[in-house]
Amino acid sequence: MAHDLDNLGPDLLTFLTERHLATLTTLRPDGGPHVVPVGVTYDPATRTARVITSGTSAKVRHVRAGQDRVAVCQVDGRRWVTLEGTAVVRDDRASVADAEQRYAQRYRLPRENPARVVLEISVDRVLGNA
Repeated sequence: MAHDLDNLGPDLLTFLTERHLATLTTLRPDGGPHVVPVGVTYDPATRTARVITSGTSAKVRHVRAGQDRVAVCQVDGRRWVTLEGTAVVRDDRASVADAEQRYAQRYRLPRENPARVVLEISVDRVLGNA
């Protein structure tokens, strides 16, 4: 079920703060899907999802190569949510530190990674049932 981005509802917003892993789907240059498990945070005020990762990862290479449409999907039993949008790679220290702090609040303090970047996803569509 599609949701109004301005009114996701309390159940869906709560689900997006619980400690669950998600999958991130990016597209390879040949158009094939690349699906990997990730931790994700979501800021409903700015409609922004964030995934921290290594700057050398395939998902980062795909986005940098122009395959910037992505989807993040979180599932727990019958509850699920998919955040779709356009991703950019942020490697400046302030963006990475902000994403690390958000990740630590939802999951745990991330391990040290000097090559860390953040995939910042401008969410334009939300599907789900929570």
